Amino acid sequence: MDTPSQLMRLRNLGIDNPHAHVDFPKMRAGKVDGAFFALYTPAEMAPDAATRYALEMLSAVYDAADANPDYAAVTFTPDEAEQNRKEGIISLFMGMENGSPIQESLSLLRTFYRLGVSYVTLTHNGDNAIADCAAVGKRWGGLSPFGKQVVAEMNALGMMIDLSHASDQTFWDCIKLSEAPIVATHSCCRSLCGHKRNLTDEMLQALGEKDGYVGINYNPGFLSDDFGKDPREAALLDEADRVEAAFIKEPGNPEKVKAWNRMQERLLTEVRRPGVKEVADHIDHAVKWAGIDHVGIGSDFDGILLTPSGLENIALSDSLWEELRRRGYTQAQIDQISGGNLMEVYKRVIKYSE
Repeated sequence: MDTPSQLMRLRNLGIDNPHAHVDFPKMRAGKVDGAFFALYTPAEMAPDAATRYALEMLSAVYDAADANPDYAAVTFTPDEAEQNRKEGIISLFMGMENGSPIQESLSLLRTFYRLGVSYVTLTHNGDNAIADCAAVGKRWGGLSPFGKQVVAEMNALGMMIDLSHASDQTFWDCIKLSEAPIVATHSCCRSLCGHKRNLTDEMLQALGEKDGYVGINYNPGFLSDDFGKDPREAALLDEADRVEAAFIKEPGNPEKVKAWNRMQERLLTEVRRPGVKEVADHIDHAVKWAGIDHVGIGSDFDGILLTPSGLENIALSDSLWEELRRRGYTQAQIDQISGGNLMEVYKRVIKYSE
């Protein structure tokens, strides 16, 4: 979830915000025991600025947890998460989305790990010093020489290597080089939707064979090839990007906040979206190729313009579990998909470092 970015836009996680995908009251209402908060830095951000921004977001997560101790706590290990669950506390794990903030420095990678970053999404929508991304994929032909060092160091530390956003060749380089399991935290299935951010059946199978994990993304554009194809809807989506950019630039400006909230309401009523069924279709397909032990949810809440119909925020998570029950999934399997599988793969990655 890209909730740390929303903290930088002045969201108060302690209150139920009607325009938010995620806040602590919604997490509790949705019976969510924990989540991975992504420290997202844009590909166009210079390395020094990216490092500073990542540290600011990380600090903001700590501040949000400190301000709401009855709701949540920053969490480092699956064992801590289990203890938090018993005490009714939401576990906040942290990941880094885009490896640019480590600035070609394994020392900085280790520093972010010590501060609580448990996985790194190697790239975002731009090739960087670590690897090529799905959106471009022209700099290295996969992992860079430094990227190969990053893979080895993350294995040694017990950090999860995240290949969502990676190019196909980066994916296969990591499958070959990593001794520990690999994850794709927020990706969908390319056989069902042709977006190049999605995973092929062969990639899904490889993740399963690597004892890894894929979290299904809620981004409508990754769920359905039909999304946004209507010219009027596409124009509104482009307008929404501009309104959101203005809000991001001035999150304290009441007029920009109102404009962005109005736009969010328009998107929900004026743009046709895939729904819970399509999310479940991608889960079904991933389970077929990767196996039931290797599939979960990677919602991308707070990082996408629109959510699937019926999953407008995290409080509505049970609508997906009900759909899976209708399809014959047992409660034990739903528990795996809703978080158990990710905790298990995290345990396996830690074990490889010991």
